Amino acid sequence: MAERIYLDNASTTFPKPPCVPEAVCRYMTQEGTNVGRGDYSSAYDVEDMVFETRELLCKTLGGQDPSQVVFTRNVTEALNLVLKGFLRAGDHVVVTSMEHNAVMRPLAQLRSAGVTFTRVTCAQDGSLSPADVEATITPETRLVVTTHASNVCGTALPVGNVAKICRRHGVRYVVDCAQTAGVLDVDASGWGVDAVCFTGHKGLLGPQGIGGAVFCGDFASQVDAIVAGGTGSSSDLEQMPAFMPDALEAGTPNLPGIAGLNASLKWLRERGIDSLRTHELGLCGLLLEGLEPLEAAGHVRIVGKRSLQGRTGLVSIQTPGHELAEVAHRLDSEFGIQTRVGLHCAPSAHKTFGTFPTGTIRFSFGWANAEAEVSQAIKALKELLRS
Repeated sequence: MAERIYLDNASTTFPKPPCVPEAVCRYMTQEGTNVGRGDYSSAYDVEDMVFETRELLCKTLGGQDPSQVVFTRNVTEALNLVLKGFLRAGDHVVVTSMEHNAVMRPLAQLRSAGVTFTRVTCAQDGSLSPADVEATITPETRLVVTTHASNVCGTALPVGNVAKICRRHGVRYVVDCAQTAGVLDVDASGWGVDAVCFTGHKGLLGPQGIGGAVFCGDFASQVDAIVAGGTGSSSDLEQMPAFMPDALEAGTPNLPGIAGLNASLKWLRERGIDSLRTHELGLCGLLLEGLEPLEAAGHVRIVGKRSLQGRTGLVSIQTPGHELAEVAHRLDSEFGIQTRVGLHCAPSAHKTFGTFPTGTIRFSFGWANAEAEVSQAIKALKELLRS
């Protein structure tokens, strides 16, 4: 079998920087204690590490107060926390047609509780007109939720402009940064949003099982915990503590995951997010250029933007005349090229692009990919699609 070429970094980054598994292993083998539950030195050391990770997330994602960083298992849980903890019967929500099921499925559940939503349709390249968002805001609108960048086509949305509209109308705004944390510049406070939700295992290069939300201003005080339990604080009360982050965090946190995320955030700051983004977009540009002859010949349809401006480093394609799943399987089995095929948990986006229900094959780049791997992917597609 051909040597493995991993091009599914939008799903989860691989490999992780070596310091990440080392940090997880060190916690498991040398530290291992809980946080907020022990009155001894190793517990205090772990507590310091957790607080430092909150500080690093503030620096990376534009938060102002480490106590406003809430850890969850992933971005899906963070979005559920915000949506289900904030919305009430009669509330109206505005979303876009680029949203992941991590947003749409909780909203579908909340319909039975009397919550409604309007979906703003994005353009064929995945771009969003802020004016279209403003046109959907009603007196009942209490929340706008958008992705920062599509996980199908990579197009970034103008969240800063949307935030201005939300502030003008007194509407809360939450941004799903699953695809952009650690990849594009994320500045929650600078944008003027109420929260950004993130996951650790994608662009932040951490392990699976750790994510969260960075809250701004007083928004966290408007959100109810959706999971209640022990926090190691205010144990005399049967109610959740009133102070952050304990008000929204219950149970034993994923400390091995936080340790790994702590290491990856430091690694990202040393390497520089701008440098990594330039590298990934360069690979994206090489793939787009290499696909042009195949698209001109009708063998490939590129979904989304052709330019490198305002996007992440991923490319989705369709293969007219060839079954997507078969092409993806052969890329792996014959060339060792691992991609993501299907709807990417974002059916609404695919309906916008006209790629529903078949989906696309997605190539997504990370820090460890090289130009030679892109060349191999182009060569493989030419061989498979012209046969």
